[in-house]
Amino acid sequence: MEDLRLLLRGLEVFAGELPAFDPSAAPDTPSELFTEWLLGAVAAGVREPHAMTVSTAGADGAPTARTLILKGVEPDGWQFASDGGSVKARDLAERPYAALTFYWSELARQVRVRGTVVPASAEASAADFLARGAGARAEALLGRQSQPLADLAERDTAVRESLARLEAEPDLVAPGWTLHTVRPESVEFWQGDKERRHTRLLYVRDAEGAGPGAGEGWRRQLLWP
Repeated sequence: MEDLRLLLRGLEVFAGELPAFDPSAAPDTPSELFTEWLLGAVAAGVREPHAMTVSTAGADGAPTARTLILKGVEPDGWQFASDGGSVKARDLAERPYAALTFYWSELARQVRVRGTVVPASAEASAADFLARGAGARAEALLGRQSQPLADLAERDTAVRESLARLEAEPDLVAPGWTLHTVRPESVEFWQGDKERRHTRLLYVRDAEGAGPGAGEGWRRQLLWP
């Protein structure tokens, strides 16, 4: 274990050229800045820049985290989808609140989103499901996420049967498939620095100041590293 500790301490962090971040020039809303950073990650060749950690908690307060793919970002929130029988779906039914974490290591950039979760309409959820690849739809139609599995052969057989079902009925939508929107209460942007002079900018929703104009409803605050 001591060898592992030494190995971990010796691993390089914040390697390469890191981008600059001037918080005074940040846009009025967090969705605008997030879009800039996401497109920057895409341009930099970051693998799976739309991957994010989604953290939820059920009625008992015990947290659970998993990695999902971002489905979209709008002025009113960040979107992901979930099978109706999954652990996260059960958590959200008991406590409709989530935290999202994006980390682009090549750029030493992290974004954290916290807020309430609102389900989309059945029509929007169905459209999201039908936009998935055939393999992803076939797996989701099984409705067995997180359930015990006897062996991999059982999985493969079930998926093959589900694919055949999709070929016969291409418009099938998994019951309970839901597109969720995290409506942010706070969004934090973190830019790493080789000398540990990290820059943190927090957007906090200001309900009293909310209004129809662009940028209204958000307060910005620098945080200590």
